[in-house]
Amino acid sequence: MDLTLNHCPDACPLKVALVGECMIEMRGEPGTAIAQTFGGDTLNTAVYLARLNPRGAVAVDYMTAVGSDAFSVAMRRSWLEEGIGDAHVRVLEDALPGLYFIQTDLHGERRFLYWRGEAAARRMFEGPEAEAMLDALADYDYVYLSGISLAILLPQGRQRLVQALHHARRTGTRVVFDNNYRPHLWSNPETARQAYRDVLHLTDLALVTWEDDALLFGYRDAEALFSAYAEAGIREVALKRGAASCLIQCPTGRLEVPAQTVAHVVDTTAAGDSFSAAYLACRLRGGDPEQAARWGHRLAAQVVQYRGALIPKAAMPNMGASSLPSVVQA
Repeated sequence: MDLTLNHCPDACPLKVALVGECMIEMRGEPGTAIAQTFGGDTLNTAVYLARLNPRGAVAVDYMTAVGSDAFSVAMRRSWLEEGIGDAHVRVLEDALPGLYFIQTDLHGERRFLYWRGEAAARRMFEGPEAEAMLDALADYDYVYLSGISLAILLPQGRQRLVQALHHARRTGTRVVFDNNYRPHLWSNPETARQAYRDVLHLTDLALVTWEDDALLFGYRDAEALFSAYAEAGIREVALKRGAASCLIQCPTGRLEVPAQTVAHVVDTTAAGDSFSAAYLACRLRGGDPEQAARWGHRLAAQVVQYRGALIPKAAMPNMGASSLPSVVQA
C-alpha cells in the first residue's frame, strides 16, 4: 500500500493525528539554573512534521489529555504557535502534565528522569468523555502513535484505542507506528509485546529503532525483524540504527541509506523522533522511501547538535523539497 493518497480539491489537506503525551521538559544540572520547555516523543514528531509540511497542504493535530494549570495552557499555546491543532485535547481539571528532566554526558548521550505516574495523558481514553476522541480517529488520513503512546495508557484506554484504530483503518485511515520501547513504563515485557502485536497488525508504516525491538522481541538481526514485520502485513519498514545506516523494507525491495556524520554531538534527545517526522513528511509529499530516509538523517543530524528535543525554527535544515512531487492531498 502506497502512503500517498489520491488528489481532491485544493481545500482538502491531508489530516494527520498524532496520539501521545506532551510533558514539561527541564534540562540542566541539579543545583543550577534550569531551562524549561515542553516535549515528548510524539509531540516532538508533531512539531517537526508541521514544520516540514506547507500550511494548507497537511493539517497536523495532537491528541492527548492535559490539565487546566498554567503549564498545560502554555504547552497548548506552544503547539498552536507551531501550527499544530488541539481540537481533540481533553482537559482533566484534577490532573497535571507529566514532567521529565534531561541530563547529558560529554558525548551527548542523554539520561531521563521522569515524573509521570499521575499525568493527565494516562487517562485520555478513559470514561464516556473519550468516545468523541476515539471516533475522531476515523476522520484522519493518518494516525501516528508510538510504543510510549501505548505504554502510558491505562489498560482499558489502551484496549479502546486499538479498537478505534481497527474501525478507523476500515474506513481508510492509515496507521504509522514508531516502536519506542521503554521497559520501565510497562508492568512486564509480555504485556508490552501483546500491545505491540495488536497495533503492528494495523500498521501501514513502521518506524523502528533497532535496539528497542531487539530488546522487546529478541530479534537476532535485521533479517529476523523484517521477516516478523512482513508476517504482520506491514509493507514499509524503516529501521533506525542511530549513527549507522538506515535499512528499509518496502514493496520495491530492501534499501540501505547511510547516515550523516556529525562531528560534535551535543544532545541525542529526539534524534529518532525527528527522523520519523522527516521520513513521514517526505513520504506525504510524494517522496520515495530512499528520499524519506535521507530527509530523516538530515534532520536528525541537525537536531543532535542542539540541546533539548526541539531545535529553533531558524536552525531547521534545507530538505531540498523542490525535488519532490507536489504535495499529495486526500
